[in-house]
Amino acid sequence: MRLTTLRLAAICAAVLVPATVLIAQDQAPTTQAPADPAPAPVEEQLEPNPSGESPEPTAAERAAAARDPLEIYADLNLFGEIFDRIRAEYVDPPDEQELIRAAIQGMLTSLDPHSGYLPPADYDDMREDTSGQFGGLGVEIMMEDELIRVVSPIDDTPAARAGIMANDLIYEIDGLAVQGMTQDEAVEKMRGRVGTEVTITVLREGVTDPIEFKLTRGIISMRAVRWSMEDDIAVLRLSRFSEQAFVGIERAVESIYAERDGLAPKGIILDLRNNPGGLVDQSVYVADAFLNRGAVVLTRGRSESESARYDAVPDPLDAKLADVPMVVLINGGSASASEIVAGALQDHKRATLVGTRSFGKGSVQSIISLGPDGAMRLTTARYYTPDNRSIQALGINPDIEIRQVVPEELQGRDEIIGEAGLEGHITIEGQEESTVGSSVYVPAEKADDTQLQYALRLIRGEETDPAYPPKAE
Repeated sequence: MRLTTLRLAAICAAVLVPATVLIAQDQAPTTQAPADPAPAPVEEQLEPNPSGESPEPTAAERAAAARDPLEIYADLNLFGEIFDRIRAEYVDPPDEQELIRAAIQGMLTSLDPHSGYLPPADYDDMREDTSGQFGGLGVEIMMEDELIRVVSPIDDTPAARAGIMANDLIYEIDGLAVQGMTQDEAVEKMRGRVGTEVTITVLREGVTDPIEFKLTRGIISMRAVRWSMEDDIAVLRLSRFSEQAFVGIERAVESIYAERDGLAPKGIILDLRNNPGGLVDQSVYVADAFLNRGAVVLTRGRSESESARYDAVPDPLDAKLADVPMVVLINGGSASASEIVAGALQDHKRATLVGTRSFGKGSVQSIISLGPDGAMRLTTARYYTPDNRSIQALGINPDIEIRQVVPEELQGRDEIIGEAGLEGHITIEGQEESTVGSSVYVPAEKADDTQLQYALRLIRGEETDPAYPPKAE
């Protein structure tokens, strides 16, 4: 059930590599020439144009009329003329490759906020981000007093096997002092091609001399899901929809049942707050983990290949969770794939949504490889929830709205309008759009997290609301 697509695109005579990634518009209207207007009543007819020339077409008429291919190629000639003049006359010799890439970027970003050009380095970063894997050592870190403190080594990684421990302070990387580096710079030096070596020097409390570790970089999987038990309620935090998302949910559920000797938790809270989305196929897999039938998401694009329905199917995981009550937390930072999952669980009455309105990104982007020249991100479809709701520039409203207690210094700066606030966003004729902000604030401490605490009380029965548990109509 993987949502991969194959596309061939061409820029002038360049053949592009097929696209293989969908990152979370209605069918585009058929283009027609405008019909001849009905004759006006005699008293309203205008005098003939004394010049004998036809009036200029309106903007709507120009948009509706199919353009002659010769006109299009004339515009490309215009581009070439401007490009040549820049090369010949600009005050400093320009980088021609960067000029062309900037022109491509401008063309794509003029379409909507989510289409764009990815230069090779950015494309590599995007693939690493969506795969959830990279070559590295396997340590979770934080910057502290200009040194890098190891929060924890990740199980079964080079760092864990070598004996690096939580609270170790990374002092040098390949003989270069960490002091003066940013955290991102330090991470960049520790990451690298799988199989290459890196030397890490750490300071450890209770050990007089620095300890040196020579490590071979391995494949590291970023953890997409973290879980904890709040008494007998499972809280699953899904940070993004990388290729590790569904696997993370599956492993978390297995661990929860193992910890409880096979006993189901009293309830599950799926935390999608500030989850920016990611891969569409992962959103389908995650929703399917809690559903045994019915649509998860509908997509509609300009071409038939972009229009599809993706369904949940029965499996051992959703059978295990079928009787476990569920709450999903969302807020203004829950976007795209997060909204697909939240919308599906809400429409199927599988979960109660708690929090504030989501971001409202209801479009799907295809990543189309351009070979050695990077890739393009192109919006190719709109998506709809199982009940045929479009959330584009509107968002998903929670069943129970619960606002956080925002610190005074952050008040007024914790809210975003979402998709509707992005310049050039895709619109749907006649559909309402968000006009007010939705909070993205989540406290660091669970005790201060009003939304999480309300969800816990709701499952325990200490709070009541008609929306919980959801009832199928």
